[in-house]
Amino acid sequence: MMVSLALLTLAALAAVVAPRLLARAEWPEREPVVALWVWQCVVAAVLLCFALAMTFSAAAAWLAVRGHVFAPAPSRVVEAYALGAHRPWSAVLAVILAAGGLWTGAMLTREIHRAHTRRKQRRSELLVRSPLLPGEESGGGPLVVLEGERPGAWWLPGAAPQLVITTAALRRLKGRQLDAVLAHEQGHARARHDWLLHCSSALANGFPQVPVFAAFQAEMHRLVELAADDVASRRFGRLTIALALVELNEDRGVFGPCPTPDAELPRRVDRLLTPLPRLTAGRRLRLTAAAALVPAVPLVVAFIPALRTLG
Repeated sequence: MMVSLALLTLAALAAVVAPRLLARAEWPEREPVVALWVWQCVVAAVLLCFALAMTFSAAAAWLAVRGHVFAPAPSRVVEAYALGAHRPWSAVLAVILAAGGLWTGAMLTREIHRAHTRRKQRRSELLVRSPLLPGEESGGGPLVVLEGERPGAWWLPGAAPQLVITTAALRRLKGRQLDAVLAHEQGHARARHDWLLHCSSALANGFPQVPVFAAFQAEMHRLVELAADDVASRRFGRLTIALALVELNEDRGVFGPCPTPDAELPRRVDRLLTPLPRLTAGRRLRLTAAAALVPAVPLVVAFIPALRTLG
């Protein structure tokens, strides 16, 4: 029981402190890919705390579970965990945590189903607006051009991903700006950013009161765009992708004085036009390695009684 409480305390501490520390840091804006990795490791550590706490609580409550969890362990290791104490409370805690795990799975399933439905709907609308010519195969090319008076470009994921762009956007994009937009969207597809967005939305919608999950969702939407901007800027230059973003969104009022749902776009353009220097390779490596160790902390906490006994 005490190990489960320690793991839950660690999860609560990480859920409250980690978003605040990352919000105060300046380097995520300069290294969005590293920041994405750090966020994933923090959330993985929180989820691992809950999973381990559920396992130890179930082992304390039910002998059948204890036999499976501690089957290869010496008897003195089992005694070190004091599993016989607080059995009723351990059962309640195990059931609550198991319900939370099932709810997380249900939210993720719902999010994936909704995304699949939206994707099918968009492809159906695409066939209506851009019907296939005789002899043309569905999903035959990576670029689809739609007639439209409003500039727009978006990536349509799937088995045969495509970039959809309107004729108004083609008239606005000059030189290599179209290639930069394509590189931006391909950056999303290659890094499978859609899965990060699905997972973060499932956690945030399933547990809206948990700060780390709400911050995880917000930061995933912001950081994946910054990472894709960097992919495009490395190939075609920061000015090119910045001008492309302006051309595609200028008529939507996002660069005006009034706040809009796309308020992050002006900051993305400013970041591209006035870039801060990247972190050194050594510091990027240290941040990546330190983040990879974060999920190991719950494991260390879980195994402390066993290590003390065997040591």
